[in-house]
Amino acid sequence: MRSRISLGAIGIALLVGTACADTQDRLNPMIGLHEQGQAQFGMYAPANRRGRGGGPGAEPKTPAQLAQETLDFTGSDYVFSGSMEGSVERGLPAWESYVEALKEAGATIRIHPLVVKTPGIAEDLELATRNIGRQLNTGVSGVMFVGVESADEVRHGLAAMRFVANGGSRSEDVGNAPEYWGVSEAEYRRKADLWPLNPEGELINWTIVESLEGLANVREIAAVEGIGVLWPGAGTLRGLFSTRDAQGGRVLDEEAWEASIQKVLDACKEFDVACGYPANESDIEMRIEQGFSVFVMNWGEAGFRTINVGREASGR
Repeated sequence: MRSRISLGAIGIALLVGTACADTQDRLNPMIGLHEQGQAQFGMYAPANRRGRGGGPGAEPKTPAQLAQETLDFTGSDYVFSGSMEGSVERGLPAWESYVEALKEAGATIRIHPLVVKTPGIAEDLELATRNIGRQLNTGVSGVMFVGVESADEVRHGLAAMRFVANGGSRSEDVGNAPEYWGVSEAEYRRKADLWPLNPEGELINWTIVESLEGLANVREIAAVEGIGVLWPGAGTLRGLFSTRDAQGGRVLDEEAWEASIQKVLDACKEFDVACGYPANESDIEMRIEQGFSVFVMNWGEAGFRTINVGREASGR
């Protein structure tokens, strides 16, 4: 796969180089792209699916192999992982091994900013604060809040992303984050604050709305200052607007599903928040035209092609 990725990404690599040159004043190039009004495209981190590396009988890939796969594809603006959505305690060890392997392979925040999902905040506010702090300590530069249903959830999560000295609730522990960022601990403390609340901050929040209650409160959620990107949870929302027919097959109420996506997009536009979408080859151009500007794709050839299409459609 490496040769196909490398050859297929030569043109993209040149574009990425240009983008990086334009955002060198930023440790986190994702924020630089936001400030320039540019669309951005990221990939889920490569992973061993269901504990296997690549089909029947294949050995699971090591963190070093997964890290090298990540570095071999140069067209992604960021690396995204949902591996800790269910449990930080369960998912953190494998994530830490992957980040360490990335670092050893030469990755840094300037080239491969990392974004992770954190479990639902409202379930346990104290645990959510600890979880977010532990995730930030691995060197991530973005945290996605899942299943958000109220503005208060967002405010609690945003506070957990900010040190106490900056008015938040994050402990003073920084873990290994300065190493991945390539800065001293003192500089990390200065820069690891939430953009755009702090215009000089290098951390970004993503918030995802994926329930009927969240949709009902989406305007209040979007109005919370400090959200970097607001997302409709398209996959989960699809399930909410699907029923079973007499044969047991799923029937999607496509009009209602699309209306839920547009409701989130409308809130983004009203409150001037970037809107994200989990796109594919068939819909990314349409979503760009509608006003979405941050996209995440599954790892693999289809995702690589989607980035090509998205970059061309957005003028990058």
